[in-house]
Amino acid sequence: MNRIFSGMQPTRQLHLGNYLGALRNWVRLQHDYEAIFCVVDMHAITIDHDPEVLRSNIREVAAAYIAAGIDPEKNILFNQSAVAGHAELNWILACHTPLGWLNRMTQFKEKAGKQKDNAVLGLYAYPVLMAADILLYKATHVPVGEDQKQHLELARDIAGAFNRYYKREDYFPLPEPQILGEATRVMSLRDGTKKMSKSDESEYSRINLTDDADTIALKIRKAKTDTEPLPSAVEGLEGRAEAANLVTIYGALSDQTRAQVLADYGGQQFSAFKGALADLAVAKLAPIAGEMNRLLGDRAELDRILQKGAERAGAIAEKTVNEVKDIVGLVRFAPKVKDIRDLVKEGHKPYDEV
Repeated sequence: MNRIFSGMQPTRQLHLGNYLGALRNWVRLQHDYEAIFCVVDMHAITIDHDPEVLRSNIREVAAAYIAAGIDPEKNILFNQSAVAGHAELNWILACHTPLGWLNRMTQFKEKAGKQKDNAVLGLYAYPVLMAADILLYKATHVPVGEDQKQHLELARDIAGAFNRYYKREDYFPLPEPQILGEATRVMSLRDGTKKMSKSDESEYSRINLTDDADTIALKIRKAKTDTEPLPSAVEGLEGRAEAANLVTIYGALSDQTRAQVLADYGGQQFSAFKGALADLAVAKLAPIAGEMNRLLGDRAELDRILQKGAERAGAIAEKTVNEVKDIVGLVRFAPKVKDIRDLVKEGHKPYDEV
């Protein structure tokens, strides 16, 4: 069976765009692939962050995965920093990545802006860690958004360079991107020309996965529109960014094309359409918020799921790292197993007292 790997950063709250553009697709893919889903917390420290908020966000994103329908028993779900192989493979791959390749990455230029000289190395080398995340598990497919497609192309280049350098042509598979569905780019509810974002100052620009039914409905009602009725054909959405966005969201939530949505609602005013969209969004999203709150109320159980996932991921990662070290020419030593009596002398409690 082919293997997929994908993950999200634990930065602020996940929103409707994350659900329609990624999470919902992951839920569907988990039945057809061996699936590994990661909370990529090491990527999250490439920008300013609060440690306590980060810890909370890691658990919240894990809860969102499960609440959306990811089965942590069937699949592997863990946080990236719990598996040391990500950092180890990152360094080895960095030693096979030309600076010229990284200089072409547009996302670094966008995030660093005019402060490029003050940007941290982690932000610049982010795509190499992303490549390590994927190649560590020899993933064959990666569900990604358009904004990460360039990074996945780099991961393929790095894998190919490693394979050629060590004359191991088939060691790392070249992962294929999977960009699924019409709603891979959900736009802001306040500005249809901008992508829905966690960092937008306005809470009314997005629907968070933790929003309750009343909040979801209110945000839909307040969403920006224009004065014209809905068109009857998709071509009529041209130049009407907000109208196109709401039709796209309705279509994604109802598993319909935009043409099918307009066949039902074309010619109607937005007041009626927003009412129908609010009912649909509440029906689809409110149960996710309820399940997330339940999961977050039992932190010990959530941590148990993450730890179990990290142990399963770690077993795969350790095998890959050991193989890579052998290929590269690094010397490995078998771990020394201590006698239980030595552990007790060092202050460790016997197993039955732990």
